[in-house]
Amino acid sequence: MKLFRQFSFAGRGVFFLLFIAISASAQKVPVVEHTLPNGMRLLLVERHDDPTVAGGWVAHVGSANERPGITGIAHLFEHMMFKGTPTIGTKDYKKDLEIIAEQEKLREQMRHEEALMRQAWREGKLDDLTKPENRSPRYIELEKKFNELIAKQREILVKNEFDRIYTTAGASGMNAFTTEDLTGYFITVPANKLELWMWMESERLLRPVFREFYAERDVVFEERRMRTESTPLGKFAETFEAMIWDSHPYGWPTVGWPSDIPAISKAQADEFYSLYYAPQNLSLVLVGDFQSATATNLAHRYFNRIPKGKAEAPDVITWEIPQPAEKRMYGEAEANPQIDIVWHTVPFGHRDSYALNILSQLLSTRTGRLYKGLVLGSKVATQASAYPSHRKWAGTFSASGEASEGQTPEDVERAIYKELDKIKNEDIPPEELQKVKNNFAASEYRRLTSNMSILMQLIFNDGLGDWREINEAGPKHQAVTAADVKRVAKTYLTKENRNVAIYTRKKSTPPAESTKESAQR
Repeated sequence: MKLFRQFSFAGRGVFFLLFIAISASAQKVPVVEHTLPNGMRLLLVERHDDPTVAGGWVAHVGSANERPGITGIAHLFEHMMFKGTPTIGTKDYKKDLEIIAEQEKLREQMRHEEALMRQAWREGKLDDLTKPENRSPRYIELEKKFNELIAKQREILVKNEFDRIYTTAGASGMNAFTTEDLTGYFITVPANKLELWMWMESERLLRPVFREFYAERDVVFEERRMRTESTPLGKFAETFEAMIWDSHPYGWPTVGWPSDIPAISKAQADEFYSLYYAPQNLSLVLVGDFQSATATNLAHRYFNRIPKGKAEAPDVITWEIPQPAEKRMYGEAEANPQIDIVWHTVPFGHRDSYALNILSQLLSTRTGRLYKGLVLGSKVATQASAYPSHRKWAGTFSASGEASEGQTPEDVERAIYKELDKIKNEDIPPEELQKVKNNFAASEYRRLTSNMSILMQLIFNDGLGDWREINEAGPKHQAVTAADVKRVAKTYLTKENRNVAIYTRKKSTPPAESTKESAQR
């Protein structure tokens, strides 16, 4: 602190950033790693400044692990894991099982009818399989019986009991998420409720009951409607993502294709669960006020009850083929004119990913080149940004911009390329590069200030391939040179490697009567 006082006010800001950079690069998250006999891994971080524990676990499975016909199944399991156990979520477990068995028999008959309807659609006898009026009489009859079973099951269900047990015990923030590569579950519990967390989480893994399995698809469809179909660019983004990926399973949406979600059978779900939710494909993460030895003993007691899976989860083996030519998509939407440009790059942990991250920060934020050049400078755009996406098996780099009044998305596109050419061909000032590195260090430092923040970093890093990135990514970003940034820009941000989506405002159609009156005049 004596050294700090020797600086002027302006100098203090510089020193503070450098201090943060040094602190963040030097400070390591003290992760204790342990593996149970059944293959489940524990990641433990003791932090005793708050009497709570952020607890979570990651299943190393996402939409990339699916296949055509069962897309959306990983996301469906995110929902199903909250349905309870033999002792949580039902008033009559025996009756519950009987109803589930009856439902499965009916669903098998309904799938047979669905196959016949698909055949009729292929023959041109039906125009749209989603229309209720196109359902066969037999299907309508079976669906009625199925809905009666759903009603019976709901009579014995205890809705949201899993959540209620937690909240009654003082827990908060229970939630989950699914990405292309992982599924994460998390909650914060009082420190004295750690054993409750161990029991609750191990029970839903050891003895899950997939109640309302088929009825839950309606919830998934509603989620899809809100995120994809009811937003101005939702459907366009889904189509653009499918266009970007020629061969990789990243091409289908995490929520799944609409035709696949209702077609997934419970038998397929059971097979998927036994493979991807086996202990050796899971990692438990605890951050907060506990003793590692105590937590490890509890994990052995509760989670080691779960038998090791019979098979190891396979890698994703279908890689993206090299893109030979630029691809473009044009869409008219209820949105301001804008452009998205996406290049194929590298996956998580790749040695070039750190330089690409630095490049994105050189371009982004209000002090970045895109904002200065396109928004403040030429005023061709109202906003502009760049961002990398390093997924487990592949990656992308994106640049986006919204056109100003009187400008076009193509004008924004040319301006973005102009800024990228400067990166590729001109020297990057050392002070500009250092400022970005300092911002990275400050961001890493801030992410270490809460249990949940550390938990989420460990979940994501472990799910993407290596939890150690929480400690190792900082020094790797600091080691990036200006030459590295120029090299990755030249290597990956090429014309042949890019995908471009241009959106213009959809022209409104005047009412028929108004058009007729105008013609008469």
